[in-house]
Amino acid sequence: METKADEVRGAKPRACRPKATETRAGPPAMIRKLKSGRYRLYSRKTDPRTGRRRNLGTFATRAAAEKHERAVQYFKRGGR
Repeated sequence: METKADEVRGAKPRACRPKATETRAGPPAMIRKLKSGRYRLYSRKTDPRTGRRRNLGTFATRAAAEKHERAVQYFKRGGR
């Protein structure tokens, strides 16, 4: 449902706006930049015990974090 302010600004309805954690590809971005300038990789699912995402490692560059994420996905899927 659009509000008057949304109409005036020409903003998209909420249902059409991507979430802050989504990239254009669709799945949530699980690599976050820390204040220190490093990048942390989080699991896609939340831990049922804590309700938070599991830390899968901290990396100096985003490329290194993406490389590790691909390795994690390869391991989880059995190399398919």
